[in-house]
Amino acid sequence: MKREVPLLPATATPLEILRAGMDAASGPVSLACSFSWEDVAIIDIAHEAALKLGVFALDTGRLNEETYEVADAVADRYGISIQWYFPRHEEVERLEREKGLFSFRESLENRHDCCHIRKVEPLGRGLQGLGGWVTGMRREQSVTRGTLAPLEPDELNGGILKINPLLEWSEEEVIGYVEEHRLPTNRLFRQGYRSIGCAPCTRPVAPGEHPRSGRWWWENPEHKECGLHRR
Repeated sequence: MKREVPLLPATATPLEILRAGMDAASGPVSLACSFSWEDVAIIDIAHEAALKLGVFALDTGRLNEETYEVADAVADRYGISIQWYFPRHEEVERLEREKGLFSFRESLENRHDCCHIRKVEPLGRGLQGLGGWVTGMRREQSVTRGTLAPLEPDELNGGILKINPLLEWSEEEVIGYVEEHRLPTNRLFRQGYRSIGCAPCTRPVAPGEHPRSGRWWWENPEHKECGLHRR
């Protein structure tokens, strides 16, 4: 049976999207948090509105130290317990024995294999028992996100509700919110890292370059997803 998704006006605010999604979800709702500026803003919005939003994170084993710093700062500021999920160690061992440490740069297939082990499979465990999950995705981030909706059923994850409260925000709006509320931020952003994932797959971008051009920079734009948000 196809999930009924509430219709929202085009002018819906992030809080209104978040509330509607949490009300419509058939079970608890958690944010899949990478500790980006977007994700921290969502945590702050939910906290200010006293929403019962859980937070979980994927530790791929190759994150930047600065990302862990933000995680600690967020947990301390909001008094929340972040649920961490790790890749299965036997799969990481197999990958690195068979293909080496940087196989993800050799082909799109290899990169997807690495992302599946380090991100997609742990995400599946993180979503178990949830009625909905929240992302920090924004429409302007990449060509792969242009057709997203604020609320949509995630058919690849059992049909649970996927909630994208910042979908229509620009990067300037995110920065403005973060700075106004003095939120914890990843200091790599100020060093030109506009989209931060695993350390070997992320680099700073030059002024005027697209924010996600620093992610998997050896690939074409239409391929720049890790598999967490397949459609």
